[in-house]
Amino acid sequence: MLTNQRKKLITYTLAILIAGFAILTVAVVLLPNNLLDVKFSKEVQEHQNPLLDSSMEFISWFGYTPGALITVAVTALLLLVFKYKREALFVLLCLLGGLVSTIVKFFVDRPRPSADVVRVITKTAQKSFPSGHVLFYVLLFGFILLLMNQLKQINRTLRITVGAICLFLIFSIPFSRIYLGAHWFTDVLGGFILGLLCLFTLSYFYEKGKRTTDVE
Repeated sequence: MLTNQRKKLITYTLAILIAGFAILTVAVVLLPNNLLDVKFSKEVQEHQNPLLDSSMEFISWFGYTPGALITVAVTALLLLVFKYKREALFVLLCLLGGLVSTIVKFFVDRPRPSADVVRVITKTAQKSFPSGHVLFYVLLFGFILLLMNQLKQINRTLRITVGAICLFLIFSIPFSRIYLGAHWFTDVLGGFILGLLCLFTLSYFYEKGKRTTDVE
């Protein structure tokens, strides 16, 4: 059971995240092209080479339609093989993050960075805010991190390795999207915050169902 102090901490954290996302969204709507975003993109893109281009494209691969579906399907299948049926279902639910980002993108309607302002390596069709890649990575790999922390039956070395990979992808994807010219800084920040909110929601229902099963 959660203590009152922990409940308050979670409530305050959620309130800050929601307020932060709301403020950021309003700022993006009012100032879709701002100097902070342009300056940040130029800083990230300052050092360019073919190897770095390929590395950043690889990091982003897991968030595109083929890569995302394959990653989720393989993860869910592996969990099923080891009899973690409920965990596999919740991993599949991570795909709903794409729907969340699409809905917000539709209403905010922010254009992608243009080639006359930044170097655009990867061209995409959807709108820019928030970054669907960042949202998806925080949601999926964040949830896998949660599982690696809780499923003690899994080999410890494997759990640490998977956790390290998840952390790397979560914190490298924002730079990947900016480096590739696919997003602005405020896009990836918005995706990160919204991803955390989605991760909390998914984790809440996972933990709630788990407690119910344990009681039974």
